[in-house]
Amino acid sequence: MLIRDAEIAGRRLDLRCEAGRVREIGPDLPRRAGEACLAAGGGALVPGLHDHHLHFFALAAALASIPCGPPQVASAEALARALRAAPARAGWRRGTGYFESVAGPLDRLRLDALAPEIPLRIQHRSGVMWFLNSAAIAALDLDDPATPRAAARFPGIERDAAGRATGRLFRADTWLRERLPRAEPPDLHSAAQQLAQVGITSFTDATPSNDLAQARRFRAAQQDGRLPQRVRLMGDASLVAFESDERLAIDARKFLLDEPALPDLEALIDEIAVAHRAGRGCAFHCVTRVEIHFALAALEAAGASPRDRLEHASIAPLEAIEQAKRLGVRVVTQPNFAYERGDDYLREVDARDRGDLYRVRSWLAADVTLAAGTDAPHGEADPWRAMRAAVSRETRSGEPIGPEERITPEEALALFAPERLDPRASRSTAAAGPARFGIALGQAADLCLLDRPWRELREDLSSDHVAAVLCAGQLVFSRAEGSLRAEGSLRAG
Repeated sequence: MLIRDAEIAGRRLDLRCEAGRVREIGPDLPRRAGEACLAAGGGALVPGLHDHHLHFFALAAALASIPCGPPQVASAEALARALRAAPARAGWRRGTGYFESVAGPLDRLRLDALAPEIPLRIQHRSGVMWFLNSAAIAALDLDDPATPRAAARFPGIERDAAGRATGRLFRADTWLRERLPRAEPPDLHSAAQQLAQVGITSFTDATPSNDLAQARRFRAAQQDGRLPQRVRLMGDASLVAFESDERLAIDARKFLLDEPALPDLEALIDEIAVAHRAGRGCAFHCVTRVEIHFALAALEAAGASPRDRLEHASIAPLEAIEQAKRLGVRVVTQPNFAYERGDDYLREVDARDRGDLYRVRSWLAADVTLAAGTDAPHGEADPWRAMRAAVSRETRSGEPIGPEERITPEEALALFAPERLDPRASRSTAAAGPARFGIALGQAADLCLLDRPWRELREDLSSDHVAAVLCAGQLVFSRAEGSLRAEGSLRAG
């Protein structure tokens, strides 16, 4: 593959890919016989973006689910229409993205009023909770705690004073998956294509329940072509036995902190030590003030590693930033939530916490290694929207939220750099324009071609400008319009 006339680190050059690597960069490279050629027309060419925190199988499942929250669904009436119009799969309906602004707190009675006939489960947009209607509760045999299916007494099943299930299940993804009827597997190719068309050529899957079986599913999807992206996989302790390769690498041991039920601190410190001895970092889901302090206290006691990281850091008080800096802990946050959920935060988050929400500038100013992810499907799988939110710090309605946390477009782009969290890389957070997002000979040819030069893109950070994407030198997406034209054997994705 020859990419002709692309802006690379501020210069207009050609680039050649061979055997999945960048082999030549220079002006006026000769085109070889039969070589596919991509005419960039001066558009910026950068390494493919890396989403540092998403949930890929959940994203694939969400594509086949009913949207149940804003902006697609904004009222109880709209939710009822959406639920009743959607087809059932394996006898169930599945919804995602619910938020209380639509129809208030959900339980079995509220869902029975909205859609009573078919077993229904809806996931809260936080990913923490599932809501079931009475048909679903009956299908799972949850009303009688003495029945065999409920005998395990899963603690996440909320019950009323009479012992009946309310329809609210907490942290129950694995429990539910083991009990639901087998349905068609999610369409991984469509999910991968959705990521490719916004420039993502690699990602970190941060699902805490990832295990050896799930790692094998990822590898199979890569081998049969459904998943062209490279993957870093977080998960449980069993993953230490999985053999990483260039396309699928095992990442941190993931710990899910939940403020109402925090783990025993001493036991957690022991688990951190075990992960460190195995050469793995530890990643902590922390979205509250208590959770971030608890995670940092555990790392302080265990002895922090440069591979350790805080996920979300949704509320990050200044004292936590100072401690993270001292420990050398890395942070992955979601600036897109300032836009996607900011109006809800302004209404509902305590005033003392609003300045601590999804900080960006403060982490950079403290010289803490910071990267960004979208948390898809709990956030929109669009890194450009996250960049825009980090630059503007505006909500969906245009209200400012934490404006002191604004960063430059160059800094925002760098948050999605593939090597951003590499512990061997410099901890410096300076971002000197797209030159910092440069391309080197010999690197993997995971590339994102944009339809205009950086000086124009920085004023309009939008995935609409992604013109073509290559994974290991193979075209996986092409918009094939505007300033991009196909030549030779190049075809639109």
